[in-house]
Amino acid sequence: MSPPATGRCQPFEPPDMRSVPLAIVHAEACLVVVDKPAGLLAVPGRGPDRQDSVTERIRTGFPEARGPLTVHRLDMDTSGLMLVALTPQAQRRLSMAFEARRVDKRYVALLDGDVVGDAGELRLATRLDLENRPLQVVDPVRGRLGHTRWQRLGVEVGPEGRSACRIRFEPLTGRTHQLRLHAAHPAGLGRPILGDRLYGDPGSAPRLMLHATRLAFEHPEHGKRMELTSPCPF
Repeated sequence: MSPPATGRCQPFEPPDMRSVPLAIVHAEACLVVVDKPAGLLAVPGRGPDRQDSVTERIRTGFPEARGPLTVHRLDMDTSGLMLVALTPQAQRRLSMAFEARRVDKRYVALLDGDVVGDAGELRLATRLDLENRPLQVVDPVRGRLGHTRWQRLGVEVGPEGRSACRIRFEPLTGRTHQLRLHAAHPAGLGRPILGDRLYGDPGSAPRLMLHATRLAFEHPEHGKRMELTSPCPF
């Protein structure tokens, strides 16, 4: 197992994703759910070369969209389901649902090696490493608590022929890099996600092996429960 990354974060040039199509899983007048590819920003970054993102593509494809659109984010390296609002009212209601933890999220990951146990819950307080952005560090005093349920699905041969443990994650909070740090940190599962350039070995897989497979939430207008899924691509 490669230990969590230490020292200064290495420079990273994001790939040009403009030729990669954005898969629409569900669309209606007030919201869109997309299947984000790994390598695409959720929202624009700083600088003209980091504007290509899910929300900017949605603004182009849905010119009637109004408001801030964003209700939650996925890391650039993570693939899978991302919910985008198309109206200010939907954005406000969906954002409140995320804050109140009324949105159920599920991810699948491949970890670098096997873990101890079959299932459990992880609670770690984390914060930004101010001297090594965007890394997060565990800080029981100044950090914000992150809470994750996990289940071991089995061991298999992963990319590069490495032994990999398939894990189902259900984050109950939405801290930055929560699943990546809960997987990699010794106080968590102690096994970084394969392909994690921040907390593990970036050469262990061609991409971060983390995919958002399920979203369940109440519709912002009629309140009916919706559930959307995306098959794991690895």
